[in-house]
Amino acid sequence: MNDTTSLARKPLYTAADLEGVPWLDAGPGEYPYLRGVHASMYTGRPWTIRQYSGYADAAASNLAYRRALEAGAKGLSVAFDLPTHRGYDSDHADIAADVGVAGVAIDSVEDMARLFDGVALDRVSVSMTMSGAVLPVLAAFIVAAQEAGVDAAKLRGTIQNDILKEFMVRNTYIFAPEPSMRIATDVVRYVLEQMPHFNAMSISGYHIQEAGADGVLELALALANASEYVRRLIGSGVDVDRVCRQVSFFFAVGRDFYGEIAKLRAARVLWAEFARSLGARDPRAMQLRMHCQTAGSTLTARRAQNNVVRTTVEAMAAVFGGTQSLHTNAWDEALSLPGEDAATLARDTQLILQHEMGLCDVVDPWAGSYLMEAQTARTVEAVRTTLTQIAAQGGVIAAIESGWVEARVHEGAARIQAQTDAGERAVIGVNRFRAPQDDESESLETDTRKVRSLQADRLRRLRARRDPHRVSAALERLAEVARSGGGNLLSATIDAMRARATVGECTSALEQVWPRWSAPVRADRRAWARARASDTAWEAAKDAVAMWRRSRGRAPRIVLLKLGQDGHDRGVRVVAAALADAGFEAEIGPLFVTPQLAAQWTIPHSPDVVGVSTLAGAHLSLVPELVERLRATRIDAPVVVGGIVPRADHARLMALGVAAQFGPDTPLDSIVHKLLSVMTHVTTAPA
Repeated sequence: MNDTTSLARKPLYTAADLEGVPWLDAGPGEYPYLRGVHASMYTGRPWTIRQYSGYADAAASNLAYRRALEAGAKGLSVAFDLPTHRGYDSDHADIAADVGVAGVAIDSVEDMARLFDGVALDRVSVSMTMSGAVLPVLAAFIVAAQEAGVDAAKLRGTIQNDILKEFMVRNTYIFAPEPSMRIATDVVRYVLEQMPHFNAMSISGYHIQEAGADGVLELALALANASEYVRRLIGSGVDVDRVCRQVSFFFAVGRDFYGEIAKLRAARVLWAEFARSLGARDPRAMQLRMHCQTAGSTLTARRAQNNVVRTTVEAMAAVFGGTQSLHTNAWDEALSLPGEDAATLARDTQLILQHEMGLCDVVDPWAGSYLMEAQTARTVEAVRTTLTQIAAQGGVIAAIESGWVEARVHEGAARIQAQTDAGERAVIGVNRFRAPQDDESESLETDTRKVRSLQADRLRRLRARRDPHRVSAALERLAEVARSGGGNLLSATIDAMRARATVGECTSALEQVWPRWSAPVRADRRAWARARASDTAWEAAKDAVAMWRRSRGRAPRIVLLKLGQDGHDRGVRVVAAALADAGFEAEIGPLFVTPQLAAQWTIPHSPDVVGVSTLAGAHLSLVPELVERLRATRIDAPVVVGGIVPRADHARLMALGVAAQFGPDTPLDSIVHKLLSVMTHVTTAPA
């Protein structure tokens, strides 16, 4: 059984495996586009190097973008910080620690103009990973371009605008599913009318795989989401060819080399069939275009330089699968935000593949392979089966609301972690051929206080010079469009941003109609128990917890928290499931809380230990404040931290009151023993 798909693979394939396999005679650029969407593929033009980046403020990111373009990048992909994703201005009191940390802070048209200063927006395509605050962010981009002399009709690129995957896995939503779907479809309608060269929606499978799904489930959920969007738009009278032409996809490419190539080939077949079944006749509408990114979940903190090899092979799989553009991860991203040298090497990896290794010389070199054609056909059938299961749930939104999607993805994440901890899933340098962890990287550090201060000052000046009556009228109009159901939300937001409203103000106007939405974070101990049954090391960990319980007459209690705007919950859910199986009483706190609110939520749970999961780089601000808040509420439970923390920050956190730290490669049985040690006040070195 391979690691990332539900399909078994044989050691030998022969011509017999091709019996009954369709499409073998289809050429590249021909329906169902198995061999690629263009006849010449990379022999005519290489894939676009599109590195996802953004940090601090717009000026800092602009410098990085211009350097990337000078060094060979053909497109830009913008990473926004978490407050922007969640529709907050940078001066909002509750999000201070996250400003400019995991992406660039954008509050206004002026910020967007600084972000793309000197970039020819009529020639350089821009991809923006934004779904939650898609209205004000895309509006700011359009207005900034227009004021720079570039008409919206000339803009090239993609807006993600895929809110359903946020409800499945990533959690950077703002409003409930139904109003969020209204926003997403209004964006598509506007782009279809005004921006013919711009992709109105990028359906993301990437985040679904990163959360724990295998390749089959990733593709099935992405296609199910696409189907929901497209059917709604067609039902409202939009032409099917126009909709499907401006939808693209975004996939993860992980460690299963053969399976990932087959997945990307299968994706084109399934989309072509789906578009044709709805009545599409334009070949461009039936051609699935994709962006791929190497999998962040395969990067390791131990022997982190091994990630160079992992990323290179994953990039090759994306190329062999026929991607249109590609992002390659930096090798140090399991340690911190990427350093400049690591980011440069990630980009150069693609240039080497394009210009030195001959990968662009042949169209679909895997065509006719016994293995690849059989694997592609089986992937197609497995995805169809999963789509049938989703339909049986009542459709993808019903499957989200019932918890079916969450359970499937969570079970996959638990299985992967359990296989890694047990050594069944080889990770070189972590659980096989392990050597001392002696590598360190120069991580990118962001002075959040400086960025926040700069952004707050810019917001003050913007608000002082704008026409308040014009802004107020535009925001009232935006709220009325949301309330009445008439008009287009993106058009109204463009008017508001042109009047110099801010991202946060546009979001607040919509909150008058649609309150912010939240969902509980759940973990199922059975998902872990099934994956780690009869494992000696895990049984020993459970025995240790049982001994603790017998000595105290109750189970140990742990509260697991996410702080700030970091909604990535794969890790905290897997840890909670494992600890519950081990015998802990494990409770997960709500997402998107301040340290003060997290401390208040913790009080009634009376924990023996408090765990914080951090993945977004704001640990030095949020964790010490949590420690202070807990002490103020007289909770003396030790605080431990797990996730991505640069080694340079370990001592600082320990000095500020953190009792133990766990890197992303720490096995769960080791975490159990360390927690028991911490709870009994035994001093040990951080994991």
